[in-house]
Amino acid sequence: MLTRAIFAASFAIATGAVFAATPATGLGQAWPNAQDVSTNPNFHVYVFAMGGVEYIQVNDLNGNVLGSVGTAGGQFITLPIGRFAQQVVTPSQPASAPTTAAATASAATVYNDGTTAVTATPLSDGTMRLNAAAAQLPCDPIDCSLKGIH
Repeated sequence: MLTRAIFAASFAIATGAVFAATPATGLGQAWPNAQDVSTNPNFHVYVFAMGGVEYIQVNDLNGNVLGSVGTAGGQFITLPIGRFAQQVVTPSQPASAPTTAAATASAATVYNDGTTAVTATPLSDGTMRLNAAAAQLPCDPIDCSLKGIH
């Protein structure tokens, strides 16, 4: 019983530290006072948290805000900020201004925290499509375990 109490207390402290490290202000700024967590050197990605919602903002190399999403509990919402906010796609929301422009390159992963992934795809009309969705595991966890894939 004591082991469970110690584990619960340790988990609560660790979880609090993680949320404390994520800023709650700066969303929409070109150079917010937040850590750049981008997985791609051609973009800057910043994460903010407030009220149990995680806000992910994607900027280009010059600090221009391209778009942003909010996510909590596997749900996503497009935020109305950024040059290409109308080209942000989530599992429940298509782009608010669909385009017939073709992709000029493959989608590049710009953020992946193991729960949420965001990709950026340049389009032939000069815009950028951002796609936010639940991160995909490389395979079923049981199958991965049996095959020794981590």
